[in-house]
Amino acid sequence: MFKIFNLGNVPNEHIEDPLGVLSTLYLGEAAGSEKIYVNIDRVQPGAKSVKYHSHSRQEEFFLILCGSGIIRLDGREYPVKKGDFVAKPAGRGIAHQFINTGEDVLEILDVGTKEEGDVAYYPDEDVYLLRDQKKAFSGTEQRVGWSSDPNLT
Repeated sequence: MFKIFNLGNVPNEHIEDPLGVLSTLYLGEAAGSEKIYVNIDRVQPGAKSVKYHSHSRQEEFFLILCGSGIIRLDGREYPVKKGDFVAKPAGRGIAHQFINTGEDVLEILDVGTKEEGDVAYYPDEDVYLLRDQKKAFSGTEQRVGWSSDPNLT
């Protein structure tokens, strides 16, 4: 079964905007996608899309729909603007994060594979997140209450 949605009519249960600085439309989820996710991230000026992280199994690509900013990618920073496209292969330890350094909303089409057993690594904090289990670890210690939200203070 398939569903057709207009971006202006995505059901509220498929939109996340906890702090008002980063909203995500879970389009693939809303339409019933099973093997890939399709999101639109809207990052407000001065905000970050995610904490800097890599994936063990998940392959992703990003298309800048509007706005400008920087992407931290594999230890370096690169400017991005509308029309720029970045692909990130799985399992290569390539960490990534978008930061809106512009004056307008940075809107990113974020598409990737859904991979069972994917582990996200956050090198700035030396934290591993077992995504299926939603458990975070530093070394062998579990980090209770740790959040992957980059905009929480």
